[in-house]
Amino acid sequence: MIHAAIKPDLDLKNEVSDFKRRRIREEACDLFYGMGYERTTLDAIAKRLKVTKPFLYKHYDNKGELLYEICRTGIALSLDAVSAACAQPRSATERLQGLAESVLGVIFEYQKFIVVYTREEKNLRPEEAREIREQRKLFDHQLAELLREGDQTGEFKISDPLLTANTIGGVITWIALWYSSDGKRSKLAILTHTLEMISTIVAASQPLHSRSVLPEQPANLSAIKSGIAKRGGADE
Repeated sequence: MIHAAIKPDLDLKNEVSDFKRRRIREEACDLFYGMGYERTTLDAIAKRLKVTKPFLYKHYDNKGELLYEICRTGIALSLDAVSAACAQPRSATERLQGLAESVLGVIFEYQKFIVVYTREEKNLRPEEAREIREQRKLFDHQLAELLREGDQTGEFKISDPLLTANTIGGVITWIALWYSSDGKRSKLAILTHTLEMISTIVAASQPLHSRSVLPEQPANLSAIKSGIAKRGGADE
């Protein structure tokens, strides 16, 4: 009974802690994106949030830890989106389409996180950079397995599934480097064009078609978000 009475308080405490960490990450990412990692100080992050530096240190040990959390967010979300799409009881073509839609949803919502990782990977500690690269490899290998399956069923024609997976991953990730919400191309137009490119790359027997409306985010994105950046215990 004691544990039952305490658990709601602990859950609320964790939720508040996660919210604070998320807000710090978001503002830090915005500054890293606009000014660069090296030029951004913890003072600048604290000023943006209207808090003190001790408040930041209560949730993150240093600026490097913040960079790591930001860099791993995009690949962690993308990897989960790939895993979810590949696990669907559908044809390889349908799963590849769902995968592209989900990963593009991550790209659109977390564009700055992905751009910061692309620019600032060099500032990660070696072990952190290796960890994220391993997650990227998992992304490529899961996609390659889906492509291999599609090749075996005759849906695709692929001579090198892993290289093809690397190519598709590069095509999708590249969008983060140039997409602008104020640009002349809508999200749906970009998705449609991307699916056409992927169809060509895999020589799909049935072209991948976009939905009439692009989902704002992958169906499981909210659940995925809650698992990001929980490296320690609950903060006070």
